[in-house]
Amino acid sequence: MSDLFKEITEKVEKHQPTIVLPEGTDERILEAAAQLGADQVVKPILVGNKEEITAKASEQGIVLGENVQVLDPNNYDEMDAMVEAFVERRKGKETEESARTKLVDVNYFGTMLVYMGKADGLVSGAAHSTGDTVRPALQIIKTQPGIKRTSGVFVMVKEEQKFVFGDCAINIAPNSEELAEIAIATAETAKVFGLDPKVAMLSFSTKGSASSIETKKVSEATKLAQESRPDLVIDGEFQFDAAFVPAVAQKKAPDSPLQGQANVFIFPSLESGNLGYKIAQRLGGYDAIGPILQGLNKPVNDLSRGCNAADVYKLSLITAMQAINQKATTEA
Repeated sequence: MSDLFKEITEKVEKHQPTIVLPEGTDERILEAAAQLGADQVVKPILVGNKEEITAKASEQGIVLGENVQVLDPNNYDEMDAMVEAFVERRKGKETEESARTKLVDVNYFGTMLVYMGKADGLVSGAAHSTGDTVRPALQIIKTQPGIKRTSGVFVMVKEEQKFVFGDCAINIAPNSEELAEIAIATAETAKVFGLDPKVAMLSFSTKGSASSIETKKVSEATKLAQESRPDLVIDGEFQFDAAFVPAVAQKKAPDSPLQGQANVFIFPSLESGNLGYKIAQRLGGYDAIGPILQGLNKPVNDLSRGCNAADVYKLSLITAMQAINQKATTEA
């Protein structure tokens, strides 16, 4: 995993994106922000009362250098402009009064910083639920054109091997259209990590070897994804061995372009995705990096509440990498 983050760091530090960390008084966030600033990899913004944040850092022996910025929602010079932008974005769902109330919330405030171009991405969730982190992003940043839902993936790393598993975090029972969206978004995420995506749509059937509502959903999703993005290598439906083992692929799906060399695996449900990545992690010895949220116009990522400072640091790097990639795609 260290090699992967070495690669990410080398790419990110050339651009030094700005990443918002809304939970500014959390010790883990403070430690990670201080290290990110000291390493001059990204420019961290902590959200909260400056005196409280400084006191908490001092109490923990953490030195927040000059590269770490602190913004207080209760004392923000551009709050009027932020309120106006928020009301406009919510299109009649918020009044000026309700906007001012919501924008005191650190996650809403941090998300608006990203929306307004004051920051490139956001990392939260150390002290908040996934809903608290993702809801403002869906309301304000919103999903990319052609994508109706965000989804969550894990990058599975072991020595020189890298694979991407999705959706393992958000959508409980995606239909065929949603599964196709997830496949395309996951392929794009794989590119961020230097993979040439070869996407396998997983099921308990390979190319019609079994027939049920579940297998037909995956088969239809495969067709939709192929039609939408003919430039990507996407095939299915596959049992895992037919997608991953060349000898099995030769027997079960000899005409598939994957030929048992898939590196992106799309699970048919959250249940199977969650189980799949944990089995690979615990039995296979893979490091599971994520969940990484995808499909948003700008990157927002959700930490586990059981995270440590190293997790915050790494997810900040990943978020910065997503921001760089999205900007390059937009400008292309």
